[in-house]
Amino acid sequence: MIYAGVVAAVAAVVALLARVFARRRKVVGEALIVSPPEHTRIDPSTGAVTSVQCADLVLPREAVEAIWSPMHLERLARTYWRFLSRVTLHTIQVKYREDGRDVKLFGLIPLLTFHAPEYEMDGERGIVRWRIEKGVLVAAAGRAGRGYLEIDVQRRPHDRPGYGIVHVEVEVANFYPAIAHGISRWVYENTQSRIHVLVTHGFLRSLARLDLVESKVGRFARIDDLPDPVPARERDDLGEPLVR
Repeated sequence: MIYAGVVAAVAAVVALLARVFARRRKVVGEALIVSPPEHTRIDPSTGAVTSVQCADLVLPREAVEAIWSPMHLERLARTYWRFLSRVTLHTIQVKYREDGRDVKLFGLIPLLTFHAPEYEMDGERGIVRWRIEKGVLVAAAGRAGRGYLEIDVQRRPHDRPGYGIVHVEVEVANFYPAIAHGISRWVYENTQSRIHVLVTHGFLRSLARLDLVESKVGRFARIDDLPDPVPARERDDLGEPLVR
C-alpha cells in the first residue's frame, strides 16, 4: 500500500508539472489528446513494449503552412527533449553528440542512449526517429538499435473553414525495459510506463502554443533534402520499406 501511494504521488507531481509547462505561452491552437485506449502494449512472448500517444493540433491554416518545413521538424524534435528536461526539473538532462543523444539522470547516469536522429518528410507527413542504442533503462535484448522513439506528424483537413489539423504521434516501439525484465512487468507498468504516458501527454498539449525551440543542428533547409517518410513499423530489420 505504501509503495502504491508513493507511485501515485510521483505520478501526480509529474502530471501537474506537465500541465504547468504546457501552459507557459499564449495558445495558438487547440491540442486534443486522441491516444488509443490500448496505447501501451507488452508482447507476452518477448516482453517488448510498444507505446503510442497521439494528439490532434487544431491550428489556423496559415500556422500549419508556416511550420511545415524541415527546420520546424528539427525544432519539434529539440522541443521534445527540452520539455522532458523541464518537466523533470532538470533532473533528467539531454547531452548532444554528433552521432547521437544521451538522456542522463543528474547529467551523470545514462538512462537512455540514442543514435543520431533520422528525418523524413514530404508535403503531408514528417517523421523524426531515434534508434535506441543502450542505457540502464534498456534490457540487453533492446539495445543496438532494435528499439526506437519516433515522432510522426501528419497534415489533415479540418471541417472548420480556415483551420487544419496536425496529427502528432509519439511512439516508443520494440523497447525492452530493464525494470520489466529484471524486476517485474507490474513494477514497470506502474512506474516508468505510467510516467512516460503522463509526460508525453503533457508534451503533446504544450504543442498548442507552437513554442518550438531552435535546433542545435539545423541541417535541413528544404523538404526535398529529406527522404520520403516511412514509419519504422513499416520497415524491415534492415531499414528498407516493406512491400505494401
